[in-house]
Amino acid sequence: MDSIGEIKRTLRKQYRMDRSQRYIPESWLHILQAKEIQNSAVIASYLSYDYEPETKDLNKAILASGKKLLLPRLLPDNDLEWVEWDGSEETLVNSLAKKNKIMEPVGRAITSESVIDAVIVPALHIDREGNRLGQGGGSYDRALRRVNAWKVGLVGNGELTSEAIPHEPHDQKVDAAATPNLILRFSPTQSTSLNC
Repeated sequence: MDSIGEIKRTLRKQYRMDRSQRYIPESWLHILQAKEIQNSAVIASYLSYDYEPETKDLNKAILASGKKLLLPRLLPDNDLEWVEWDGSEETLVNSLAKKNKIMEPVGRAITSESVIDAVIVPALHIDREGNRLGQGGGSYDRALRRVNAWKVGLVGNGELTSEAIPHEPHDQKVDAAATPNLILRFSPTQSTSLNC
């Protein structure tokens, strides 16, 4: 029988291919109406690339609302640290040494993750219990374990699934999933509200 890790690798390959074939640029601005986002002073987000749910307009809107925006920076051990970003493209770099397509902020990382009120998380798929399948590096699982904040994963249409996503003890759940059309919040035992 295949290990959970092997099953997850197979699913990632399939989900990436599916996403690339059906990608349509859409907006996730509606999550700004979520009470958890409205009540947040400090929001951690990310810079999308390729076929990921687009965050450019979302990040700009967060900054325009007067909230503090943090972006992740990958560390050599594959963990993440968070850096405040002011929206300036000049303060982003693509680290060729890391051989990835991800733009990262320059500057000093925050000293305490306890200031984070909400985290917007990338995901390939999320199931109806809040299990998230990411890209496979484990960076977000490490970071989310330390953050006591509302966590919402962004997925495209068709990427919120009723089929259970295989998960391991180190995998961190999200509190909600956002598609371009809705926010689905999860309780510890079952799915709840479909409204913002």
